[in-house]
Amino acid sequence: MTNEFAPPRPIRSPCIGVCALDEKDLCIACRRTGMEIAEWGVLTDEQKRAVWALIRQREEQDNQA
Repeated sequence: MTNEFAPPRPIRSPCIGVCALDEKDLCIACRRTGMEIAEWGVLTDEQKRAVWALIRQREEQDNQA
């Protein structure tokens, strides 16, 4: 049984502790831009979900290259 009054779970950070930006300003590990990394702590859950969607797109593009 779920508790409808339980607080929502936080959106997990994509960070895996390997912070290095490539020439396109993308982290080679989590695939976020430098700005997305810097702003993560102040983003809303909706904005964080949008960043996750961008990460998935970037990973797809990487796999097609």
